[in-house]
Amino acid sequence: MTLIYGHRGAKGEAPENTLAGFQKCLEHGVRRCELDLHLSRDGELMVIHDPTLKRTTGRRGKVVEHDADELVDYDARQGGPGWLQPAPIPRLAELFERCPFEHWQLEVKSASRVRAARTVLAIQELATRYGLIDKVTVTSSSREVLRALNRLTPEISRGLVAEYNWLDPLKVAKQHGCSLLALNWTLCTPERLQKAQKQGLHVSVWTVNEPALMRRLADFGVDSIITDFPGTAVSTLQR
Repeated sequence: MTLIYGHRGAKGEAPENTLAGFQKCLEHGVRRCELDLHLSRDGELMVIHDPTLKRTTGRRGKVVEHDADELVDYDARQGGPGWLQPAPIPRLAELFERCPFEHWQLEVKSASRVRAARTVLAIQELATRYGLIDKVTVTSSSREVLRALNRLTPEISRGLVAEYNWLDPLKVAKQHGCSLLALNWTLCTPERLQKAQKQGLHVSVWTVNEPALMRRLADFGVDSIITDFPGTAVSTLQR
C-alpha cells in the first residue's frame, strides 16, 4: 500500500510548517510528515522552508539572523490558505513533543560544510533526546549535507531529494548510502521506480495533489507520496 506523507504538514489546508498544519495532518489519520529545517542564530532547529522570513511571515531578514526565542513569536500564516489564528514558526523540538508521527522526513536545504555539520549534529542530538532516531530520515539535494550525514551521523537514515534529471538520482543515492529517494513526480517513471526499489530504496514522490495522479502513482507501486492535501490523499487511496 502507498503511504501518505503530509507536505510541510498539510500545506494546502493549513499554514505550512506550523503546528496547526502538522495537527491537521494527524487529524486525517496521516502519521507521516515532511518538513524543512533551518538553524536559528543560536543554533536551534526551526521548521521553515525558506532561508528568509519574507514569504511566510512578511518580515525581513534571514532565519539565521534571529534567535529561536524571536522566531517562535513570528506569525507564519502568510501566503497559505486562509487561517484565523496566528501560526508561529515552530521549533522542531516542539513538534517532536506534541506530534506523534510514525515517521519524519526532515529536509535540509543546501548548506556550507560548516553549517551542514552543525545542522546534522543538532538533528542527531534532538532525535536522540526524544527517542526518535529510528523514526527520522534526513533528506537533502545537497551533497554537502549528505556527506555530513555520512561522516558525522551514520546511524541516521538519509534520503536524496531529486528534482531534476541532470544526474542519475539512483547513482547519487547509492553513492551517499541513502535508503530513501524523494523524487519529483515528473521524474517517476515505472522503469526508474522499479530500478530504485531493486536497489533497496524507499521511493517517496512529491508533490502529489491531484487524485488522478495519486491513483496513477499508487498503481505504479510508489512506496509513498508527499502531498499538500493529506485529507484528499486519504479519501483517494484508502477507500
